[in-house]
Amino acid sequence: MSYDYDRIEKAIIFLRENFKSQPRLDEVAAHIGLSSFHFQKMFTKWAGVSPKNFLQFISIEYLKRLLKKKKTLSDVSHQAGLSGTGRLHDLFVNIEEMKPGEYKNGGGGLSIHYSFGKTPYGKILIASTEIDVCHTSFIMNNENGPKQL
Repeated sequence: MSYDYDRIEKAIIFLRENFKSQPRLDEVAAHIGLSSFHFQKMFTKWAGVSPKNFLQFISIEYLKRLLKKKKTLSDVSHQAGLSGTGRLHDLFVNIEEMKPGEYKNGGGGLSIHYSFGKTPYGKILIASTEIDVCHTSFIMNNENGPKQL
């Protein structure tokens, strides 16, 4: 067990230090001495997400920091090691449910629609953009009124 944990820790460190080069699954697996298949299964078990998803999350956080510095989409793509603005767009849409330009502008001009519904677990709030669902939460009533969970 401890050996598996150490390997996954080593893989996470490797991904964090090398995310700009967008390492392939086989590169990370080789770095920790496993086959790609075994590494994929072990990483997903221990980290709760696939290595690819983990790399995407690391990349998107870096991209968001660059966009907050008011850099151009092209510069941001290049600095993050992406092949172009199309890859930047795909990452934002898939992870953040908004376009990179919308994020850069602080959501200005972005329309978010919402509705409430009933579930077996209580009232739910669901919000979406034109792309997809961007928020869900349960609503609980207390003495001060509704509260999101």
